[in-house]
Amino acid sequence: MEHLIASGKLDSLSAIAQYVVAVAQEAGLDRKSSYKLRLAVDEIATNIIIHGYTEAGIKGDLDIRADITDGELMVSMEDTGAVYDPTEEEEPAHLSVAIEQRPCGGLGVYLALQSVDRFIHERIGSINRNVFIVKRQEHSLDPL
Repeated sequence: MEHLIASGKLDSLSAIAQYVVAVAQEAGLDRKSSYKLRLAVDEIATNIIIHGYTEAGIKGDLDIRADITDGELMVSMEDTGAVYDPTEEEEPAHLSVAIEQRPCGGLGVYLALQSVDRFIHERIGSINRNVFIVKRQEHSLDPL
């Protein structure tokens, strides 16, 4: 599948979501897995755009690629924004607090990382690479 290069601006989120939905459909993911992958990519892309580019005063793009194998769909997203590793985020402490007492926000990265089967972050030179891996359903692998 071709890759997508999206501008590091919030108005690119729609194109990124469309790309993820298309690759999830091509990979034969069910609706729930597709939604969770889209949620994960959207959350990390939003953080890259807001914190890695806008707040850091940096301009750049997001390069998104998909690789479909017999067993999984792997979506990688690269950016040249500020250094940020989502895996270093701690689990939100307020998860143990009653929902009506929780502050708004603060769950996005946690939900993103919980929404995929595997998440990898790498810093390669000046590039942040975030990789989202979702296992493909067995029934979609059976020959007809």
